[in-house]
Amino acid sequence: MTHLYLVRHGETDWNAARRIQGSTDIPLNDIGREQARRTGRLLATRKWDLVVSSPLSRAAETARIIASELALPEPRRVEAIVERRYGEAEGLDYLTLHTRFPRGSVVPGRESRDQVAARVLPALHELARENIGRSIVVVTHGGVIRTVLRAVAPGLVHLAGVPITNGSVHSFSFVEGALDLVLFDDQIEAYATAAGSAEEESARVSAAPSRTPPT
Repeated sequence: MTHLYLVRHGETDWNAARRIQGSTDIPLNDIGREQARRTGRLLATRKWDLVVSSPLSRAAETARIIASELALPEPRRVEAIVERRYGEAEGLDYLTLHTRFPRGSVVPGRESRDQVAARVLPALHELARENIGRSIVVVTHGGVIRTVLRAVAPGLVHLAGVPITNGSVHSFSFVEGALDLVLFDDQIEAYATAAGSAEEESARVSAAPSRTPPT
């Protein structure tokens, strides 16, 4: 089994303005860098083997910050997990998008979900096969993560409108040639806290004097 944790990059100014980025290379802002550091600290509660990222700077910088928090080498860039191309919609805010291209319209140059899946899924499968038994942080984009979810967990229709937030983590496993969703929006901090509390309670009980009368 290979563990793949897909992380959305930190915030950019275009994210804050609700402008569509797509393949446009917009850098992180200071909030995005802090989100990356926070995600890195949460991930540091577990053991990781490597970090990879999309080639766009917002993902690559997020990955570098996370790798630093995990004391891992410079992340490797994987071209195929770059964000979905949105063609003439890139740079538009959502109000302008829906005015210029009403629902059902063709947006010139926009990559279809199927086209995104056709490049992203094989790349993730290859990454997993090359790293059997390892745990990998994959820093990518909201459109990519949404496409992977639609492909591997199509029954989870309730996730269709749920935001994929900046810095969020989504865990998958790769077993016998198949990629499966483990947890959407994996709350690593909550699990780490719960695990620590359980360990403390176990230690406390073990150290307590026995109340059983001697025989």
